[in-house]
Amino acid sequence: MELSLYHLVREPKIKKEKNPLLLLLHGYGSNEEDLFSFASELPEDYYVVSARAPFDLSYGSYAWYAINFDADENKFSDIGQARASRDIIARFIDELVTNYAIDAENVTLIGFSQGCILSYAVAVSYPEKVQRVVAMSGYWNPEIAVDDYLENDCSKLRIFASHGTVDQVIPVEWARKSIPALQVLGIEIVFKEYMVGHGVAPQNFFDFKHWLNS
Repeated sequence: MELSLYHLVREPKIKKEKNPLLLLLHGYGSNEEDLFSFASELPEDYYVVSARAPFDLSYGSYAWYAINFDADENKFSDIGQARASRDIIARFIDELVTNYAIDAENVTLIGFSQGCILSYAVAVSYPEKVQRVVAMSGYWNPEIAVDDYLENDCSKLRIFASHGTVDQVIPVEWARKSIPALQVLGIEIVFKEYMVGHGVAPQNFFDFKHWLNS
């Protein structure tokens, strides 16, 4: 079964006619094994799918889009690649629903860093495909969303956003600014900060699992 993205799957322990989906989207330079390492800790009634980003950086490391540096070491995101990844992920969600016993009305994206940035873009661009987002150590970049995203109805979207207060890769201010920008779209958001750098604190993990179960 050839789907748009290479992926790992943990099937639900308790199979129903249709099960909810947790789709894991890794960060820049990582791969599908990274977030999948905590699949066994995630709720047992979900399909847990960890996707590999489409752009190959070097052996075992992948990106949702390139990050380029200019002569002054300013970072630039390749928006064209980011938008291509946005649509690949949206198509991949449809493929998962078609190929597995997944409830299309119960889809959660869990993204870390670049995977978080893409999770926001996919959910706001295609709110009919995604109900919840766990957004860790990333931020909302409207440039990656579809052009007419403001016309979308995002009022059913739920987001759990989290960030490390001493993150040196993506400043916590970027995450803080994202919250009101997303709330304007009618999205219900829980935002938490943890005393960590660019990573997932154990308490963060505990909190988002609790949020998922509620």
